[in-house]
Amino acid sequence: MAWRRALRLAAFALAFPVFAGAGHAGGSEKAQTEKVPADKPLGVVELFTSQGCSSCPPADAFFAELATKEDLVALSYHVDYWDYLGWQDTLSRKENTERQNDYMRAFGSRSVYTPQAVINGRAHVNGANRAEVDGALARMARSGEGMRVAVKVSRTSDRVIIDTGDAGSGPSDAHVVIVYFDPPQTVKIAQGENTGRKMTYWNAVTGIQTAGMWHGKAQRYELPMSEISKKGGCAVLLQSVGKDGMPGPILGASFIHKPQ
Repeated sequence: MAWRRALRLAAFALAFPVFAGAGHAGGSEKAQTEKVPADKPLGVVELFTSQGCSSCPPADAFFAELATKEDLVALSYHVDYWDYLGWQDTLSRKENTERQNDYMRAFGSRSVYTPQAVINGRAHVNGANRAEVDGALARMARSGEGMRVAVKVSRTSDRVIIDTGDAGSGPSDAHVVIVYFDPPQTVKIAQGENTGRKMTYWNAVTGIQTAGMWHGKAQRYELPMSEISKKGGCAVLLQSVGKDGMPGPILGASFIHKPQ
């Protein structure tokens, strides 16, 4: 897969207790010694991966560790452009590929690749490289490019309540984005470059929707619990969007917990 990646570049529990949302430190040297507020996680890691990519299993294994950390919001987007290699990714969605393409246009890049980790909507690194992922999270936290807007999620018997804080400085307009994902599932890959592997995939994204707009001031949003309960898991991202509609920096994030 490495040569294919080079070629392309030359030419792009919520349902389970372990899905606990942002809470305590554990993602970097700084996070290991400091408490992270429950409504402000260390950061957001979005992994773009594929079951048909021979370079992806190390990234998927590393991502499984990230997905269990209480101070991170970690989401995995399975893309479909490697399906032609002989194995159709059972979790891939064209919308996931579209999101990756949108990020690449926002970053000014000419191509996509896997495994790619987008950190806080601001930069991308090799998703299998621990040092790059942890370093980007720590660097952004120090420089004020982390989760600077509080996102608090609560619920009643029939609704989910999302409370967002004030902007302070920086971007003051963003979308409230709801990301749905599956609980962990194990897949045996029967064909393609990963033939014979059995992999467990975490937080595989199944859908994305925009729930509203945020304009820099504290605001409350409500969603029906009936809709949330249909999904395996949910996260909320407060993500700025460029004038061209491309995704921008993620300013805040949290998991949406379902009743146990």
